[in-house]
Parts: sequence; C-alpha cells; structure tokens
Amino acid sequence: MPPRPVVQQGQTLRVWQRRALMEYLRGKREDFLAVATPGAGKTTFALRVALELFGDGTVDNLTVVTPTEHLKTQWAQAAARVGIDLDAGFRNSDVHAAADFHGTVVTYAQVGIAPAVHKRRTLTRRTLVVLDEIHHAGDSKSWGDGVKAAFEPAVRRLMLTGTPFRSDDNPIPFVEYERGPDGIARSRSDTVYGYSDALRDGVVRPVIFLAYSGETRWRTSAGDELAARLGEPMTQDLIAQAWRTALDPTGDWMPQVLRAADARLQNLRAGGMPDAGGLVIASDQQSARAYAKVLGEISGEKAVVVLSDDVGASGRIAAFAASAERWMVAVRMVSEGVDIPRLAVGVYATSASTPLFFAQAIGRFVRARRTGETATVFVPSVPHLLELASELEAQRNHVLGEPKTKDGFDDDELARANREEKASGELEKTFEALSATAELDQVIFDGATFGVPAQTGTPEEEEYLGLPGLLTPDQVSALLSKRQAEQVAAERRKSPTTATAAPEAPPQPRTAGERRIVLRRQLNTLVAAHHHRTGLPHGKIHAELRRLCGGPPSAQATIEQLEERIATIQTL
Repeated sequence: MPPRPVVQQGQTLRVWQRRALMEYLRGKREDFLAVATPGAGKTTFALRVALELFGDGTVDNLTVVTPTEHLKTQWAQAAARVGIDLDAGFRNSDVHAAADFHGTVVTYAQVGIAPAVHKRRTLTRRTLVVLDEIHHAGDSKSWGDGVKAAFEPAVRRLMLTGTPFRSDDNPIPFVEYERGPDGIARSRSDTVYGYSDALRDGVVRPVIFLAYSGETRWRTSAGDELAARLGEPMTQDLIAQAWRTALDPTGDWMPQVLRAADARLQNLRAGGMPDAGGLVIASDQQSARAYAKVLGEISGEKAVVVLSDDVGASGRIAAFAASAERWMVAVRMVSEGVDIPRLAVGVYATSASTPLFFAQAIGRFVRARRTGETATVFVPSVPHLLELASELEAQRNHVLGEPKTKDGFDDDELARANREEKASGELEKTFEALSATAELDQVIFDGATFGVPAQTGTPEEEEYLGLPGLLTPDQVSALLSKRQAEQVAAERRKSPTTATAAPEAPPQPRTAGERRIVLRRQLNTLVAAHHHRTGLPHGKIHAELRRLCGGPPSAQATIEQLEERIATIQTL
C-alpha cells in the first residue's frame, strides 16, 4: 500500500468549499449530494473530503466514477496534485486494482457492465465512492442498477453534479427524494452552490448571450417552399425547420455568425485575454467538419475538430486546452466534463434544446481564471433557447412524476444530442435548406434583454462584438444599458423631427415582429430607468415584472405580455 495521503500545507479552499466540507464532516452521512455550478471546483472539494477521510482512518480506498473516459484522466491528474494516486487505467478484466494506488477511476459504463467486479473491490476495503455528475447514473437501467449494486457496501458515497436534474423519471441512485406539498417528489441536495452564488463571488464568469435571428427558406418533402424569420412566434414544427435551415453549413447564416464570433474572439484576445479560445458545438460530424472549414477560411487558422468516436479525441482536447489555438469544433464531447478554462467564446450550433444539455454546454465557458473575465455565447434566436439563456441562474432539481412539458424537457432531443454523431440520411430526404441570413436580434444578460436588431457587419453589431472582455457583472449591465440607450437615441435622430409631413396621416401598421421589437425596446428603456432610480439589477426588475404579470422572459414574451409589463413598470 502507498503511504496514506494527508492534507498538505497550501491547499486552500474557496468559501463555499469550506462551508460544504464543514457540513460534510459535521453530518457524517453515508450519502452526501453536493450541487455546484460548472467551474466552481467540485473536484477540489471532493478530493479534500477524501483527504480528510483518509486522514482520520474512515476509509482506505477511493473509487471515482465519471461519465467519460476523458474525465478519468482529468480526475487522476487532479488527485495526483494533492497526493492521491488513482489508477485511471483500471479495466474490469483486471478484477483487482494495483496495490500501489490509493484507488481507481472508472466510468459509469464500466460499472454497468460488471457491477460484481466493483462490488468485490468495495467489499474488500473501506471505500469512499465519488460519483461525479451523478445524474448520469440514471442514463440507463443497467447503469443505475450497476451503481447501486456495486457501491451499496461503500462506507461513504459522495455525489457531485452541476446539473442536478434529468429529462426522465429514472431515479438517481443514492439520491434522496422529498415529496412537496404538491405531492411531487424532488431530489434533495445537502449543499448547493449555484451559478448566481459563484458569479457574486467571482468564481465563474458572467455570460453574455448574443442571439441571432434572420430570414430562412427551405423546401419540404412535398416540394413546398417555406420561409420564416427565426425568432418570430410560430408552431414548433416551423421553429425546428427554420432552426435547421439556419444551422445548415452551406447557407449564409452560420458563416455570418461564425464571422461575428471570430471577431468577438479577436477583441477578447486583444483586450486582456490573449489565449482566449472559441468552441463551436455542432449537431453532427458532417456539420462539425463543415463549420471547421468555414472557420479556417474566416480566421486563417485551422480549427481543431473533436469527434467522440475518433481515436485520440481526448488527447486533442487536452492539447487544445494547453495551447493558444483559436477554435475547436466538437459535438457531444463538450456537453459535460471538458475542462478548458481559456474557452471564452461559444457558438451554440446544435439542435439540442433540453435544459440539461444547454446547461452542460454553457458550463464549458463559465470557469473564471482572473477577475473580470467574461464569456460570450452566440445562440440562434429560438424561443426555448432564449428562455434557457434568460434563466441561466435558475436552480433545478430532479423531479419524479411531473409532466415533462412543464419544464420543457424532451427526452428524444437529449437522446439525439448524445447519440453517435452521424448525419441523418432520413431527415435529409425530407428536408432541404435553401437559404438563411443572420441578424443580431438581441443581447441577453442577467435575465434581461438589451439592444435592437442589427444587420451583420454593421457598426451597430460591432458595438456589441467589441465589448471589453474584462468586466464585472455590474459593469456588463451598465455598459449594455448605455449601448442600448445610444442605439435608441441614434434611431430617434434618424426619425423625422417635425410634424409638417402629413401630420393627419394615421401611423403605418406594423408587422407583429416590428411591434414586438418596439415594445421590447420600450420595456428595456423603462427597466433601465427604474434601475437608475432604485439601484436594482436589470435582471431582478425583469423577474419582478414576470412575477407580477406572469409569462416567460421578455425575449419570448408576446405583444400582450410586453404591453402589460410596460403598463406595470410605469406604476412601480
């Protein structure tokens, strides 16, 4: 056996980690669920717990279970830095771990295939099991049953997750569920450190979402040509088809958005983040390769392509993380667990829209390295995505027995997002994208929307692409409010200032889309004015209006809902 690991001098913890550690050590519970936003330091917390339990003799073995092979290496490296040697190469066929390690790192798939192997190891030594991203234990019945069977005999079980919810009713092993007054069972966490907490403490970066709309045209299997504006109210089928058209690599929408994203990356690199990296999250392999080619033409530098079924994918991720290369394009390997702190610009170019996948994807950009760093994520102006972006700080728990439509969960979409990334020939036969153009629709930050539509390549768009990269959350809100006020003032200057031109003529009717833009702009102006009077953050003001009036975030609100909120804020 190697020497028992101990806490070393200089191993400092963040405030939330110290509080969570005190809660853990005070309770001495067999099962402990720690929920912390991506980038907050769950791994550091778990390893400190392990050191404490090794030190007082509670355990003499550590088993870490992860969702992916890539994470096994990350865990082993992190553990080695604090004096814990973990075998990341353990295979089920080995049966017994090597005696010169303090434990092993395995995947949920390994455990699901041979739970008896891992149960035997758990029985022979007093074991702490760390279940990383524990919600994955419910991915399949074999995984959940395997984890429960293998680690029931463990002395302690520490569950970690940044997204403590699932898209289905599969119970998560070892997680406690409590039934509320409404009769619905929800997962119970022992310690929670959410994105809003981490943002306040400077542990994570503020995320600025740039939502792009635009005109799209496509042909159906019946030969009909349809056109729609991305982001306008329409049926779910039309939204999905317009969305797919926008993401088509052969159209103009993606190249225009990628050009804007590369411009934003260049500004961040020139403004205090010289090694800032960008990540495009694609739906499938074919699109990923096409996006990488476009990025190469735009930036003049070859983009790194990472596909999960390629040999050496984990190595390419690690190499990109340690380099100063500008762009990486990937599919599902970035949805969770990929640790690349220098990622600061993202392009959400996938059709996956579940809260789980979205939260995991955005989690790749929030890890803070120094005070003031910001992240920027480009998203299609799709109502459900805009709602998720507006509610980035919302806390969710795993719910058993609740209708999925209430929270927008969609098992089929998550399955599509995480399946093998191959182009869907079936879909190609029934759908043909014809054209799409991009337009900056709005900026979302802290639950509030800013800005008015701006064509790509215009000075108005450049105003937002050129935002400083080193800003505090308060500075981001103040600067976005200032930019919006300047936009509104500029539009007023362009409008006729006299009433001499046919004052008796009635105002020209507006389309529904134009009316929504005008109302959204008016609401944002009133919110900004209320902010200056009261000092309340824009997001809190929007949240209070939603509480009073009901309805979704303003990015998806109907004309009637916007009008009601405008009337309400004028009375506050």
